[in-house]
Amino acid sequence: MTLFDRLPDAVTEVFGEDATAEQAYDLLTVDVPPTAWITALETARDTLGCTYFDWLSAVDEPGTGFRVCAHVAALPSAAAGVHRLLLRTTVPHEAPALPTAIGVYAGAAWHERETHEMFGVVFEDHPNLVPLLLPENFEGHPLRKDFVLAARVAKAWPGAKEPGESDHGGPKRRTMLPPGVPDPNEWGPLKGQLPPAPSRPARRTRTAGDATPATPAEPRPRRSRSVSQGSASQQEPVSPPATDAPWRNAPETKPTVRPDNDPTPDNGGDQE
Repeated sequence: MTLFDRLPDAVTEVFGEDATAEQAYDLLTVDVPPTAWITALETARDTLGCTYFDWLSAVDEPGTGFRVCAHVAALPSAAAGVHRLLLRTTVPHEAPALPTAIGVYAGAAWHERETHEMFGVVFEDHPNLVPLLLPENFEGHPLRKDFVLAARVAKAWPGAKEPGESDHGGPKRRTMLPPGVPDPNEWGPLKGQLPPAPSRPARRTRTAGDATPATPAEPRPRRSRSVSQGSASQQEPVSPPATDAPWRNAPETKPTVRPDNDPTPDNGGDQE
């Protein structure tokens, strides 16, 4: 049995008394305090054999701080398979700072630069903590939850106006502002220059006397369905119409055949 198999039960024995751990979906997650960040990385590399560095980033947790995460793994061997480890620590929003992990994992250099410009976390003793992805004159940290989306000041959020609404001055529903989209009257070049949004008039409470009895609707005339509109299985055989001329239903009579020398005229078999 390897040391990885004893985790997360033996997390305090491996990473210290203040460490906590949980395991789910073949991933072991260990949380350590900021003061034990470098020590935990060294333990993962030297004690657990996690020599493969995958990535390092952060998550902005409102009310908690920035949770810095490092994902490392122990490469497969003849005795065991791949073991993945996620190390986490939390730094406060007021002073987000951690010692750099370059001395333990050299591949963390670019990841710490990205985390610094996106979240504002300072990695102390980093040799080149300069922007990696953003322009030189960019201000702010775009992955923070309190970062203002300045582009929405110039162009309104698509959901800020309901379909069919216009500027005719009538009451409208409250403008929807997703997280990060500021009010143009409170932030931006038009700050304090826009009129307040018109308030929607309060709805009058409807009493029992205001209720108008509903008028019963008149029944619609029922259409008669002809025989031809029904299905073939529902159609009944139609008998020929009756008539008062009996000769129409009389059997056909054949003319009497006479010799060619018979002088009697042929009137179709009927003789007067």
